[in-house]
Amino acid sequence: MLLKDEVEMLRRVPIFARIAPAKLKLLAFTSDRVSYNAGQSLFHQGDFGDAAYVILSGTADILVDTPAGEIKIADVELNSIVGEIAILCDVSRTATVKATSKLEALRISKEHFLKLLADFPEMTVEIMRVLADRLNHTTTELTAARSRQAELQPAPTH
Repeated sequence: MLLKDEVEMLRRVPIFARIAPAKLKLLAFTSDRVSYNAGQSLFHQGDFGDAAYVILSGTADILVDTPAGEIKIADVELNSIVGEIAILCDVSRTATVKATSKLEALRISKEHFLKLLADFPEMTVEIMRVLADRLNHTTTELTAARSRQAELQPAPTH
């Protein structure tokens, strides 16, 4: 794929929408284009967070290991970014991301990602929106799961 095509794809990603084309060209040039087949993992929960991934095509699941086994917590959408939490919080990967179809992504190293955030405060605000939206979704899911669990518990007898 040509660099100008990658720049156009990056412009469709909400967190990069306000960044100048010249900077997006530099980002595309300094990032790695990676491909995965269905069933392959981009990264695993617990791994060191060395990069973020922008999904250019394909689909994936976000999975979390629990004592009851692996559970799917979300779908990865086109033009979304994954793996940024480990970079921003300097923690190990909080989930596994596994391709559910052929998937193409742009792998942005931790160094380049953090430099972008320093250079473009508006990108930082957009990342905060993405993370806040995910937190809201996770909180809603957790509340629903707790409600279902409470319904399954037998009523206490006195």
